[in-house]
Order: sequence, then structure tokens, then C-alpha cells
Amino acid sequence: MQRHLPRVGIGWDVHRLVAGRPLMLAGVQVPCDRGLLGHSDGDVILHAVIDAMLGAAGLNDIGQMFPDTDPAWQGADSRKLLRLALAAVQSAGWTPVQADTVVVVEKPKLAPHKDAMRASLAGLLGLPAGDVNIKAKTAEGFGEIGAGEAIACYAVAMLAPVQRMGTEQLV
Repeated sequence: MQRHLPRVGIGWDVHRLVAGRPLMLAGVQVPCDRGLLGHSDGDVILHAVIDAMLGAAGLNDIGQMFPDTDPAWQGADSRKLLRLALAAVQSAGWTPVQADTVVVVEKPKLAPHKDAMRASLAGLLGLPAGDVNIKAKTAEGFGEIGAGEAIACYAVAMLAPVQRMGTEQLV
């Protein structure tokens, strides 16, 4: 008899801030004079969560699933990428039960936007807001992130196996 315990995955992403792009974090546009440079919209929170989920499910990483060499993903909305990754995770027999993130950013301050970001991420994952967390930290002036030139995010996702009984699915 095989035991199916929950699995945990970790993800990380970083993107440089540049003028002329909207700043997207957890699927929410945050007011800022710069946005994240990336092949897609550069949403570091969603990218880190995607990698955490894919890792926990034992699947390929975000770069293999959505390569930056594929023009199909140029300028892509990361909410779409998360939905596609979530479908792959669920097809592999897993479902998210919790996500926790740490965003490392000097400016803008995220406190006024954290509730909207948390609600957005929870909605995308199909979870109650209480099962999702977004924390913001600074780099205290160290490195490119501390100089306000980039934003990074660390994420942890916990997945539970989907139990199949007949035509029903039980989580």
C-alpha cells in the first residue's frame, strides 16, 4: 500500500525593474513608475509560486514549461501561466492547500496592496485567503534589490494528493 503524504515545494524568482512596464505582483497592478522586465509580465510572485507548485508535484520548472525562447509566452499574463501550471499539477494528482511567499523589495512599499495581492493569489489557487500569505521585506540597501533595481520572491507551496474514488475526487 502506497502512502500519499502532502508535498512541499520551494520557488524563487527575480526580475530587474525598468521604465515603461506596469508592475504586476500576484496578478495585481501595483502603482509604480517602473515594472518588472521579463519575457512574460515578470510577476515574480506568481513565477515563484508556479515553481514551488511544479517542484512539489515533481514536474518540470517554469522555464521548461514556459520557455523564454517560445514567442507564445512573450508578454504573457502570469495569471494564465499559473492557471496552466495549476492544471498540470492537478493532472498529476495534486492540489494546492497552502502557499507562503516573501517578496524582497525596496520600493514601492507593498503594505497598501498586500490584501489585494493575497486575495488575487488565493483566487487563482482556489484557496481561502487564510491559506495564502504574502510578506514583504527589504534588502536593507544590499545589492541590486537593495538599490531598488530589482524585486525577488521566495515561495513555498504545499500540495495534497487528490484521492480518486470512482468518479468522485476527494481532497
